[in-house]
Amino acid sequence: MAIALTDLLDEKQVILGLRSRKVPNALREIIELLAQNGKIQNPQAFFEKVLAREEAHASVVENGVAFPHARTDLVDEIVVGIGRSRAGIPFGHNGVRARLIFVIGVPERLVNDYLICVGTLVRLVRDDAIRSVLLHAQTPRDFVDALTATL
Repeated sequence: MAIALTDLLDEKQVILGLRSRKVPNALREIIELLAQNGKIQNPQAFFEKVLAREEAHASVVENGVAFPHARTDLVDEIVVGIGRSRAGIPFGHNGVRARLIFVIGVPERLVNDYLICVGTLVRLVRDDAIRSVLLHAQTPRDFVDALTATL
């Protein structure tokens, strides 16, 4: 049975004001939130996996959105942590700024479900109206509601 995106999004896993200005720090900030919510048991190892993948293959930033991720058995289920940066955080060699960062962890056995979920997220954030609501949401609940309203 496929996993629904609505089951993966949780307002407790959304940071609307990332303090970090660099990719590693932003990833750590989001991953720590996932750990605080019991989604990741070994946040340091998960951080290292996401950062290693990011250094090897930087996330493509499109419309100010990045999807750093790791396929790893450090997570038992697909996990999604979200951070928003007003100024944007420069990703990759060209330093394109991402204002919305979706950190995703996926167990190896759920790669197909991951592809469906990330595809849905990409489709949603490509929509200018939805992206605008996400960038201006006042609360994490408003943010999640904007993502799930059309699902």
